[in-house]
Amino acid sequence: MTEQRSPIEIEQLDIRSISGFSIPEVYLRLGTDKTGLTSEQVAERRAIFGPNVIPEVKGPPLWRKLASHLVQLMALLLWAGSIMAFVAGMPELGAAIIAVILINAAFSFWQEYKAERATQALRRLLPAHVRVIRGGHESSILAQDLVPGDVMLLAEGDNIPADGRLVAEFELRTNNATLTGESLPVRKTAEAVFRKDLAVTELPNIVFAGTSVASGNGTAVVIATGMHSQFGRIADLTQSVEEEPSPLQKELRRVTTIITLLAVGLGALFFALSVAVLRLNTLDSFLFAIGIIVANVPEGLLPTVTLSLALSVQRMAERHALIKRLSSVETLGCTTVICTDKTGTLTQNEMTVREIWLPEGQVVVTGTGYEPVGEFIFDGSSDSSVAGPSLQGLLRAAVLCSNARLLPPGSENLGWRVLGDPTEAALLVAATKAGLSIDEIRQKQPRVYELPFDSRRKRMSVVCRVESASRVGSSSGLAAYVKGAPKEILDLCTHVWIRGQRQPLSNDIHQAALVANDLLAQKGLRVLAVAERILDGRPLEGYSVENVERDLTLLGLVAMMDPPRPEVAEAVQRCFRAGIRVLMITGDYGLTAESIARRVGIVRSAHPRIITGAELDALSERELQTAIREETIFARVAPEHKMRIVSALKESGEIVAVTGDGVNDAPALKRADIGVAMGIAGTDVAKEAADMILTDDNFASIVNAIEEGRAVYANIRKFTTYILASNIPELVPFLAMVIFRIPLALTVMQILSVDLGTDVVPALGLSTELPEPGIMDRPPRSMKEHLLNPSLLMRAYGFLGIIEALASMAAFYFVLHRGGGWTWRTLPQLNALITQARAVLAQGGTLTGQMAQDYRLYLTATTACLAGIIATQVANVFACRTERESVFRIGLFTNRLVLIGIVVELALIIAIVYLPPLQVVFGTAPLNAATWLFIFAWTPVLFTAEEIRKWIFRRIKFARAKS
Repeated sequence: MTEQRSPIEIEQLDIRSISGFSIPEVYLRLGTDKTGLTSEQVAERRAIFGPNVIPEVKGPPLWRKLASHLVQLMALLLWAGSIMAFVAGMPELGAAIIAVILINAAFSFWQEYKAERATQALRRLLPAHVRVIRGGHESSILAQDLVPGDVMLLAEGDNIPADGRLVAEFELRTNNATLTGESLPVRKTAEAVFRKDLAVTELPNIVFAGTSVASGNGTAVVIATGMHSQFGRIADLTQSVEEEPSPLQKELRRVTTIITLLAVGLGALFFALSVAVLRLNTLDSFLFAIGIIVANVPEGLLPTVTLSLALSVQRMAERHALIKRLSSVETLGCTTVICTDKTGTLTQNEMTVREIWLPEGQVVVTGTGYEPVGEFIFDGSSDSSVAGPSLQGLLRAAVLCSNARLLPPGSENLGWRVLGDPTEAALLVAATKAGLSIDEIRQKQPRVYELPFDSRRKRMSVVCRVESASRVGSSSGLAAYVKGAPKEILDLCTHVWIRGQRQPLSNDIHQAALVANDLLAQKGLRVLAVAERILDGRPLEGYSVENVERDLTLLGLVAMMDPPRPEVAEAVQRCFRAGIRVLMITGDYGLTAESIARRVGIVRSAHPRIITGAELDALSERELQTAIREETIFARVAPEHKMRIVSALKESGEIVAVTGDGVNDAPALKRADIGVAMGIAGTDVAKEAADMILTDDNFASIVNAIEEGRAVYANIRKFTTYILASNIPELVPFLAMVIFRIPLALTVMQILSVDLGTDVVPALGLSTELPEPGIMDRPPRSMKEHLLNPSLLMRAYGFLGIIEALASMAAFYFVLHRGGGWTWRTLPQLNALITQARAVLAQGGTLTGQMAQDYRLYLTATTACLAGIIATQVANVFACRTERESVFRIGLFTNRLVLIGIVVELALIIAIVYLPPLQVVFGTAPLNAATWLFIFAWTPVLFTAEEIRKWIFRRIKFARAKS
């Protein structure tokens, strides 16, 4: 019965004093016992101690984040333009530019805020869990629900969510780097510690929140949670580390710098031309310079990029890939190599024992999944009584050497499920099929000690009490049970069980076991060897690996099938078509790995190269570089081998994505360009080290994420092309005015209306485009390729922009010629009349007679020029939806946000043209039907021209591929 203790007493307990308590006293002082807390105790303590959370380090306040958008390079440029507008006597222009700055800053801030909130929400989809014992039952709860007195169960790879006093441990080592900075694992003990010379963080029987289990497992009673933990007490001293800008962020800075320099350079050039050639006064020259600068600043570019990334993260989440950083999305699109493990990623992670090899013969096991229904067929006969003693002895040892649990159907789950490693769960299912009681076996032979699985030893061992020592002649009543890689286990065996008798392991049986292992592995089965050792005499001191794992007696081999996921083969083929190589790096046996790799299409040649960890150690760096370029499978590898392979790939210039689920995978996940952790089977440490988490542990989800990453960059290129294309028709009127001395066809206020009405909303629509057909049939993009490359600039400025400029200037001339008979030669005269009219209006006068008619006609012409830009931008937004394919292939009306953007820009131009208040602000006049028909006749012209350009591009590409 748990003794009730006051939570205040618990709160006042000192860690150092708890460290000196005996295990029974630990339970007593913390008001709990081996069965854990009751639900009433949990509720009472949660009300006092609160949730087990550490408040996040606060970032800059919201006002500072908003202010940062007001002082970016482009914003500073526009601030300067607004000041010049006020100086030039155009307050409405200055106010309009300030409005642009504020709108752009508010939009960018809002999108970043939404993206940050979305990322936090995605993280909450995979909250930290911890295994506890409450009310005598093991369960998995949210780490934030822990309270002092809870009994935690810790295993390799777990993050430790609260401070706790160990009451049991098996070779437990923790990584305390977050507290002490020491990266080497620290050995832990459950014994009382009375030393006074140790710092609190050095106490060997205390585990601390924020650290992780490097190896082994144990049980600890929670002594402090949340801000009461050691980690919580130093949280205020920690500072958030500023993340390095991603390649995309660096590229956007480069784009911003180039555009700014271009805008300022052209503004200065036009200012000089206005003064020297046109002989304009300084204020008017400033006005023209402002127009050039405003025309070249794509106000919607940065917020559109942010929104594009945020939407991609949401789409990836729907496709089972959680991205921890927005900037990682774009890096995915550059991936050239995927280093994948086998179990759970390429396979279904539902192990089922299919065959068992005994010295007496072969046993086939029927049934699939975790439901313990099936039979054992010995050498073709369903009568397996001949193998009964040996079979049951092997399965009993496998149960004792397992930490998994088999859970029957219940109210919360319809089918059988497991807690723990699927491989160990498969052994429990097989034992249950054989009629063995798992609970009874474990009760009769309780575990005394455990040597946890180690990726270097490739085995695990347990020491248990033996129910009947007479069976083996043991005086100690202890036995060790070992399971692991067949070759490693066989090397430690000296005897074998045959028909209930312990016999020396002959060379023939040793070779027969090795041959059976190879044959089973070639079928794609994962093979484990099971052995035991009777510990004669008194219990071993220390239960070291050297003392326990020697002179073993072989019981047999267990072969399990973890079938490939059905969708993996197609995903692998997509990788090959996309120019992405797939390398399998597994700790499994080479032949098993080859079988799975061949089934899913990773290897195609008759004899792929298989390199084991031992062989990898013997390779020089040059030989390894050769190996990673060939069709190679890396098998039986340790964590340091995986790290070396990833490093070699990166040194050769590859962009590497690496999958992993264990604590030992964390270094490779960190080293990779994109670390991919398993969300279901992955350890907490692996998830923290990764950039992306798969919620379904499926290789196909990695490929889907890469497709989204490519789509993100493609979408950024699309709306950048769209935005930049409108700069040309905005620039040409100023060029024409300077060179040919014709009236200015587009005013600065009208340019602002284009940028706000035409660029922003349709560009947002382009940022939501789904991956373009054929995007995974191209090689990965080089990290050295810039966003503003020659092909994008030529398409935007040299093709689409030129057509838009022709359309807008043609509309301007169409109105002047049709309404007043003006010709190209007489336009300089009109320019002089317009200059006189502006002077009259500036002095507060009123226009009359022919001058009023000519000025009215001029306003109508500039309105037509503005409408011409918007009409061609309608075609441009459709054209930019694809870079190479015909837009008809993806569907002309499949992007709803693009259609909304078109409606918005058409509504805007109608309002500007026909609403009197907006006519005054933007200097516009109504257009007649003939003018509208002329303007929108250019829409299909641009669209058709772009479709022809894409068709020619595809024909050239096809011809090159054919040759």
